[in-house]
Amino acid sequence: MFNPLKGGPPDRGIRRMVLRAPIKLYRMGLGGLLGQRMVLLTHTGRKSGQPRQVVLEVVARLPESGAFLIASGYGERSQWLRNVLATPQVRYQVGRRTYRGTAVPLPPEESGRALAEYARRHPRTAERLMRSVGHDPRTEADYEALGADRREGVPLVALRPSQRE
Repeated sequence: MFNPLKGGPPDRGIRRMVLRAPIKLYRMGLGGLLGQRMVLLTHTGRKSGQPRQVVLEVVARLPESGAFLIASGYGERSQWLRNVLATPQVRYQVGRRTYRGTAVPLPPEESGRALAEYARRHPRTAERLMRSVGHDPRTEADYEALGADRREGVPLVALRPSQRE
């Protein structure tokens, strides 16, 4: 399912610039234009200790107010995931609302079920996103396996608020 030719997240070039463009929208106060489908995640660099930012798609809204699920398309190769595993205290913005909270990796089975549910709700988007990160899931079982695989798959992380700003 994983395409090693795709490699990890882009570290330079046009693709990185395009993927990081939404951060500029949030910084200009225009994050609300991206609606409830995107989250600006501010986390702490595990080596530098400096704040880092990434914009990710919201996989699901959780029943708890202000809680969301996000996915790491590159598994543990994603710097943001490695950073939140080291320091789970985060700040995040969805639409115009900003929260302080904790990033909590889902257990593998729960992560797999949640990714499969996302694919059922948004089949075309899920397919495009998975292909863009080097995966080609075709069945619900494929999505479940991807979500359950933290290293090479697409594990999910819950953002749980401790306070709203």
